[in-house]
Amino acid sequence: MSFLRRRKLFIFLIGFIVLVALIGYSLRDRTNLTIAEQFIHDTVGFAQKIVHTPVNFITEIFTNIDDLRDTYTENQVLKEKLAEYKGLIYEVQGLKEENEELREIADLKESDLLRNFTPIQATVMSRSPERWIEQVTINKGNDDGVAENMAVITPDGMIGKVLTTSPSTAKVQLLSGFDQFNRISASVSREDGSEIVGMIEEYDQDSGSLLFRIIEESEKDLEEGELVFSSGLGGVFPSGLPIGEVKEVVPDQYGLTRTALVEPAADMYDINQVIVVDRAMKNESDTEVSEEEAE
Repeated sequence: MSFLRRRKLFIFLIGFIVLVALIGYSLRDRTNLTIAEQFIHDTVGFAQKIVHTPVNFITEIFTNIDDLRDTYTENQVLKEKLAEYKGLIYEVQGLKEENEELREIADLKESDLLRNFTPIQATVMSRSPERWIEQVTINKGNDDGVAENMAVITPDGMIGKVLTTSPSTAKVQLLSGFDQFNRISASVSREDGSEIVGMIEEYDQDSGSLLFRIIEESEKDLEEGELVFSSGLGGVFPSGLPIGEVKEVVPDQYGLTRTALVEPAADMYDINQVIVVDRAMKNESDTEVSEEEAE
């Protein structure tokens, strides 16, 4: 038994020495590999290539999917930000336009045009969906001093008259909805003192113009580009409110009178802020004050 043990120990030592020698031989600096090493390296490299190629392919697929998901998420966030940005732009633009309108209204209230009247500023709440009616609703009514047949204007000119009222709102009949039952006494005044008097009788949908029937002419004929104002002769509307500009003058079918096509001075489709005026409001209030002072 001792011989067999010594033999196994001897073989183990010889194997260990050979292994150390092979390790030392393989670790030394060499330019050329042995055939066995080349075979092992090629085998390992080939196996790694076989395993690495599908793994790398699958990894790239999942990476691309993650990138696509991240891109989609970023795109959605950017779309939301862009929508918010556009919303802010529109809101700022709307505020600027409203601010400009309010400034124009404030200037109009202080102008000479309304120096004899007490203006009532109002905001348009809604517009009638029926185009042939052409009415808007404002946020001022009886409680604010608004009454029927009061003139309604914007900084550009007259847009209509108060049709009906309630305690807190009123309906305004626009000039673009005027017919033969809604008339305005109007005139064209000139620097030489001459004047052309007539009536705004209705709105012609085909030409988009107010029909100004001339009642009394001056020596000089009415010309294109002249301005038409309310004359105040009808007893309903104040005088001096801009109505529009003459586009054309045409005779009637009998040649007895002439009619001018007048383009409205104010935009009938972009109305937000308005002023309601009454020809007697300020005068009446001044009279009341004077009576109180006299007492």
